[in-house]
Amino acid sequence: SWLRKSLMASKLVVIIVFILDLIAVGLAIAAEQRRSVGKAITDKEKTYEYCVYGTDIATSYGAGAFVLLFISQVLIMVASRCFCCGKSLNPGGSRACAILLFFICWAFFLIAEICLLAASIRNAYHTKYRKMWNIEKPPSCEVIRKGVFAAGAAFTLFTAIVSQFYYVCYSRARVAHQNPSY
Repeated sequence: SWLRKSLMASKLVVIIVFILDLIAVGLAIAAEQRRSVGKAITDKEKTYEYCVYGTDIATSYGAGAFVLLFISQVLIMVASRCFCCGKSLNPGGSRACAILLFFICWAFFLIAEICLLAASIRNAYHTKYRKMWNIEKPPSCEVIRKGVFAAGAAFTLFTAIVSQFYYVCYSRARVAHQNPSY
């Protein structure tokens, strides 16, 4: 009875985290596809140039991916008691895998979050004027480099895969510790 409830809760966590991660990957890919593009336009009097940017929806997509990935990571860590809190796990292969996957999951998570946050912030930044009053080196209409959101999407996917394996290994080690006949 207890074991069945525990396995059902584990399956629910895995499903919820998988859905959140899948949506986060989709949003990060959409952000890459819709990132801002800047064009320099000269005013009618030809006194200055200013930057005109396309849609800014990529910032919202990137921020959404950032938040969903963060929520899924929090859910996995709360469900596993961040690996270090709670009762000790049964020594063995599942515990060893869980330890290794815990660190890999955090590394991928941090890289994904940094990519998504940096890309979202940079995508939201828009230079207004390029050249005004004959400035020698005017600022450019820079936009985010192609592939930053894509890198965030890739590491979000890596985080999703590794966190699922981490949680399964953690659950096996926990169940084996609490019910040695399992």
